[in-house]
Amino acid sequence: MGELADRQRPGAGELAALARLARPGAARHGLLLVAPTIGWLVVFLVLPLVIVVAMSLATRGTHGEVVYRFTLDNYRALLRPHYATIVLDSAWVALLTTLACVLLGFPLAWFIARSRAVRRPLLLFLVLVPFWTNFLIRIYAWMILLRGEGVVASALPLTGPFELAARMLFGYVRLYTPGAVLVGMVYEFLPFMVLPLYASLEKLQPTLLEAAADLGARPWQAFRRVTVPLALPGIVAGSILVFIPVMGTFIVSDLLGGKQVILVGNLIQNQFLSARDPTFGSAASLILMIMTLIVTYFYTRKFGFGEEIVAV
Repeated sequence: MGELADRQRPGAGELAALARLARPGAARHGLLLVAPTIGWLVVFLVLPLVIVVAMSLATRGTHGEVVYRFTLDNYRALLRPHYATIVLDSAWVALLTTLACVLLGFPLAWFIARSRAVRRPLLLFLVLVPFWTNFLIRIYAWMILLRGEGVVASALPLTGPFELAARMLFGYVRLYTPGAVLVGMVYEFLPFMVLPLYASLEKLQPTLLEAAADLGARPWQAFRRVTVPLALPGIVAGSILVFIPVMGTFIVSDLLGGKQVILVGNLIQNQFLSARDPTFGSAASLILMIMTLIVTYFYTRKFGFGEEIVAV
């Protein structure tokens, strides 16, 4: 009898068909609801992307105009050592920025998540306060701090016995150095790491850490086998939110690095605005987009959200 009842029970497809029959025109109404969104995406996302792809396969005319003649020369040019080095440097800076944001953002997110519920809104508000100031103003502020006669250089004699170490560190992060670019990148994108980490750590039940301690786990073992796995979705989300924009940004490296640090974002900007070669700039933009998509794909595949990855 049970098997007969199971056979007579309608499946998911049959239920969907019955729902469509019960609500005639529901699919049409749903399509009308999403039509504005689809139209917006087609006009402002798909079509511009098609234009960029077409321009990347075209050639540059004598006066900087685009000649739509199929060629792969723009992509071959990106394989030259000079341009390949720029792409690799950009990936390296993005990786260092992401790692630094994880190392700095994790303790901060943990502190906010473990704070009293009354204080958490204020602490999150303080994390978001820098966004109230214009992006360029914050970068110019760092230029004032890191220049040779800036506030940081003036305060070095006050470090006492640590003055030598402080001067060596300042020499690395001084204005127009790769260290200054890294500092600016971390400062700008740290909140994008803190917020996803907080969202994951805030859900962590203290009873799990207590259970790990009862089972004989030391604090660092509980951190490695309980806290980190539970916070992994936040780490992955924050890494994506940091890595992708760092790969494409050019303002930080342009202002804090000067001509000493050239990233792929600067390369694309120069091709469109200075060199007047939109075809090569389009090819570089597509390569950048493909790189970020590959990174995002492997991140989400290896650390898939919603999977139970905790093993105590």
